[in-house]
Amino acid sequence: MSTDATLTILMYFVLPLWLAAGFADWLCHRATNIEATTGAKESVIHLLMFAEVGLPLLAAIFLEINAGIILLMFAAFFLHEATALWDVTYAAGGRKVTPLEQHIHSFLELVPLMAILLVVSRHWSQFLALLSFGAEPARFDVTAKSESLPVAYIATLFALILVFELLPYVEELWRGLHARRRGLASAKASGRSSS
Repeated sequence: MSTDATLTILMYFVLPLWLAAGFADWLCHRATNIEATTGAKESVIHLLMFAEVGLPLLAAIFLEINAGIILLMFAAFFLHEATALWDVTYAAGGRKVTPLEQHIHSFLELVPLMAILLVVSRHWSQFLALLSFGAEPARFDVTAKSESLPVAYIATLFALILVFELLPYVEELWRGLHARRRGLASAKASGRSSS
């Protein structure tokens, strides 16, 4: 186990909290019958946000953190924020977004920022270099970590992401597409019966 408190907080508090919030958000979507309301379009937006946070997460797990990776993290964070605003605007127009779901969204927006700030605190000199401060030059090279995270941790994290994030949101998309097909079939059937 790492003796670096910041890394330990990232690995065993921030990431699990983030995953729990993502799963709780999916439960809220399911409770509001998303497939019959905002449907597949909102699910596609959710998968887009998953990709927006997934890329910098993969970079943080496998690559040396430098100015380029920090820049990627901030860019992805702001892109995710814009997509989250689009998501909530779209969702609120078509289904009930409960106070609980809104509260969960606050975690899904701020926990990534917390993660980025913890990464920045571990690589302060590269953050300063990104801002053109400090003595160290900004590095933008893409290189594998010299000290990788434990394989068991990575395998467990990916299994949790698969089970509690990716599969539920793909299932949500499937339900939305299935409901749309049923709706189109019903509309066609009722159109034929009224002729």
